[in-house]
Amino acid sequence: MKRYLLPVFLLALSLFVSCKQKVQVAPLAPTQINNQLTDEEQTGGVMTPEIMWKFRRLGTFALSPDGADVLYTITDIDLQSEARKTNIYKIPATGGDPLQLTNNGGTSPQWFNNGKSIAFVSEGHLCSMNADGSGQKTISGLDDFEIFNIAPAGNKIYFTRRVKLDQTANEKHKLPKANVRIINDLMYRHWNSWSDYSYSHIFVAAFDGNNVSGEKDIMEGQKFESPTAPYFDEGEISWSPDGKSVAYTTKRLNGTADAVSTNSDIYLYDIETGKEINISDGNKGYDRYPVFSPDGSMIAYQSMEREGYEADLDRLFLYNIKEGTRSWISKGWNFDITNVNWENNGTLYFACSHLGTSQIFKTDSEGKGVIKVTEGVHNLVPFSLKSGVLVSQLTSMSMAPELSIIDMKSSSIRQISSINKNIYDKIRMGKVVEKYTRTKDKKDLQMWVIYPPDFDQAKKYPALLFCEGGPQSSLDQFWSYRWNMQMIAAKGYIVFAPNRRGVSGFGQEWKEQISGDYGGKNIQDYLDATDAMAKEPYVDSERMGAVGASYGGYSVFYLAGVHEGRFKAFVSHCGVFNFESEYGSTEEVWFPDKDYGGPYWKNLPSYKFSPHLMVEKWTTPILIITGQNDFRIPYIHKVWRPFRLQSCMVFQAGFSSSRTNITGLQNLRML
Repeated sequence: MKRYLLPVFLLALSLFVSCKQKVQVAPLAPTQINNQLTDEEQTGGVMTPEIMWKFRRLGTFALSPDGADVLYTITDIDLQSEARKTNIYKIPATGGDPLQLTNNGGTSPQWFNNGKSIAFVSEGHLCSMNADGSGQKTISGLDDFEIFNIAPAGNKIYFTRRVKLDQTANEKHKLPKANVRIINDLMYRHWNSWSDYSYSHIFVAAFDGNNVSGEKDIMEGQKFESPTAPYFDEGEISWSPDGKSVAYTTKRLNGTADAVSTNSDIYLYDIETGKEINISDGNKGYDRYPVFSPDGSMIAYQSMEREGYEADLDRLFLYNIKEGTRSWISKGWNFDITNVNWENNGTLYFACSHLGTSQIFKTDSEGKGVIKVTEGVHNLVPFSLKSGVLVSQLTSMSMAPELSIIDMKSSSIRQISSINKNIYDKIRMGKVVEKYTRTKDKKDLQMWVIYPPDFDQAKKYPALLFCEGGPQSSLDQFWSYRWNMQMIAAKGYIVFAPNRRGVSGFGQEWKEQISGDYGGKNIQDYLDATDAMAKEPYVDSERMGAVGASYGGYSVFYLAGVHEGRFKAFVSHCGVFNFESEYGSTEEVWFPDKDYGGPYWKNLPSYKFSPHLMVEKWTTPILIITGQNDFRIPYIHKVWRPFRLQSCMVFQAGFSSSRTNITGLQNLRML
């Protein structure tokens, strides 16, 4: 199930007015996607599903070695044709007019040749161009690859490629026409894809700016992957500054061990000798995301201690390469570490979900403590630090991702891009307010409240409880194209999103409470938040609903049996309906082993929280949205029994991903 404001909005508006950015670009191809609002959309002046699909989407970004410029990608989407077009742009890190570098497509931009050249991917080919976008050409010698990274010295490259090492049943038994699989491993399908009998391997090769040659599989013969499934995150691999070594993450387990354990490790591979060292050997939880220090003497990485617990505290560790020792740098810090960056003086910067926002932190001068760098109602992740310049993505519930620069001395934040200015100029956003309430057991519960545009305190509005997924994910200042708070609020709803027990960003104890207690304190948190909102004079307590996806979908199912008339409608998107069925179908067995305590046949008390046990109490209309491509929560066990209830309506998403958005359902009304 796991799986990643008004102040910020006003700041964005002021920057939009002052910057008046003009994009310099060569003539675009005729297939350019139009993201301008229609007269009708401008007259309406609020978010709609059609407007949301016109938002240009910030993708990856790369800060130049001297910190002067930022490469970034923007994806445009056409709602009717579902066509997507991604191109590469460049903007000064201090702000200014962006320059569009490609107009026929380009992704994964990366600087090389000391910032004089750019490598990127176009139509499956590795390409290069000059820093101003001129001289675009295809690099020879490399076509079959997935991700790539050029060494700091510019003379080597690593890339990943899938390598077929297993036989199909047809090949093994010489039955070419048989439609059959032989399954003896739970990972025959994982997350949302079936095994293709191949593994993601890392290759290293020579690179001269024009050609890739002499490739070598550094994982030859291994039936393991790097980066690891299911995300295949390129942050799990990194170059040493001298280009002589690669540090990479892999999980060298198979069979039952792979299904019940989270034990991944980081290996330091010497390219010249082929020797490697497991720098996290002995730790049984996740070890991931290695980052070399500027002088190459240390590796920082993220580490979880407990095997089989995917939501354990993500700690900051350092490995001393010369001495072969490692140390827990963030000891005593109770929040999850992510996105680690080195400053040239050895200071480590990283992001943490923190009290409903995502902020940047750093180690103190001795590396023995944590200092908060940024403040504000926003998310600042991911970010990049080069030559004393820190550039970050800036996001809020009122603003889609933009680029920002953070002053290393004053910690001030300044937005430098204005990707969707044309939309913000023509629509009104609802204000987003932080609110605290007391829970039944006397805890302080934080939540975000999103009001409709043109909110009038003298009126009464229907209200929706937003139930977060995860269950141990963060509910911070996110911008979503599936569950967009502003779009829901624009329909006249007040949305309230509590940071209930189990979410990250409020300390490890708060996060861990939910395991084994799915229907307990976190559900009571939802009821307490709902009761608090129902007392507000502008909330119509007779028109309240609850919505959510994944664990949020589970929460909706469970609330349907215990809400005692608080809600008049529910929406559950890809939620767990039957714990026993889920345990029997999931491949990541470590998850229910930890969160439920083990298999259902052990008669564990946590299984009493399975929603299927209280369907007879479902008397409120519920919309169930499901799909066919979430292998840990198969659609069949989400919907078969609710179909028997007259108050249920099931929407079968006709998409490849079960995580489809629900924008087309926004015209639903409370019953």
